[in-house]
Amino acid sequence: MKAAVVFQKGELPKYTKEFPEPKVQSENELLILVKASAVKNLDKMQASGKHYSTQNEIFKEKVVGGDGIGFLEDGTRVYGIGISGMIAEKAIVDKNRIVKLPGNIDDATAAALPNAVMGSAPALLFRAGLKTGETVLINGATGVTGKIAVQIAKFYGAKKVIVTGRNESALKELLALGADEIINLKQENEAFLEQLKNSHNQIPIDVVIDYLWGQSAELILSALKGDGSFSHRTRYVTVGGMMSDTLTLSSSVLRSTDIQISGSGLGSWTREEIKLLIDKILPEMFQLAAEAKLTIDTVKIPLKDIETAWDINIDGGKRLVIII
Repeated sequence: MKAAVVFQKGELPKYTKEFPEPKVQSENELLILVKASAVKNLDKMQASGKHYSTQNEIFKEKVVGGDGIGFLEDGTRVYGIGISGMIAEKAIVDKNRIVKLPGNIDDATAAALPNAVMGSAPALLFRAGLKTGETVLINGATGVTGKIAVQIAKFYGAKKVIVTGRNESALKELLALGADEIINLKQENEAFLEQLKNSHNQIPIDVVIDYLWGQSAELILSALKGDGSFSHRTRYVTVGGMMSDTLTLSSSVLRSTDIQISGSGLGSWTREEIKLLIDKILPEMFQLAAEAKLTIDTVKIPLKDIETAWDINIDGGKRLVIII
């Protein structure tokens, strides 16, 4: 079968026409005829062996891609999480981790949406416990997942959504997706702190969803720092480390502030939460997208061009989708 395969650790995936087809090994597995699969940072890191989920993995040649959409053997069109690599003509999926797709959602949108939903909805619901009427700050909101997080936060009842980023025009575009206030990370630190503190003092921030970490997180935590009087409770959830994977955290921030810091990602969710994600959240999001109430921008590339497409420079607000 045709597939995108990493043959040597550290190499880019290569297009091949003659890779062995995967075989169903148990009653919990299903064969899927893949039509589209999105390329995410997670896929790139797992393919290179740099992601924490692959740290104990013994490398062998493999098809890349963690999820995708296509047809089951009975003709049902579904989204599925791969047991085998998904950027190929055929793949094996877990029958308990598939979602039937609405008829009026296109392949690229259906393939691109789930990872962004997984990077936002669980953080908002499972870790932050977002409640109707609350204020949400999304740090690093101009990327694909951040843009989805803005829309989902509003869908789940956030009254106010504050967004940060370095691209002023991209930040302004978020206003049309539901953002209420933009804060540019390119401004001087003192100006950033002053703007955020003023916003927090006017309407306290209940939830922070952070895709950047690093210095930006240090600044936000500093802005939330209390002065010894009663402070507003804020739930801070880290989802990524695009700026840096580490930060310097003063003990006084935690001692002076009613703040809860947690993370959302592979390994942090319970089995019950994953079931809720598959059974309820993703179907709901697919339906919203089918009704044009949830939008995601994509760039479509054919499978044969995988090697050049893998590291192609794509606008940060768009998702690369490989069409099979």
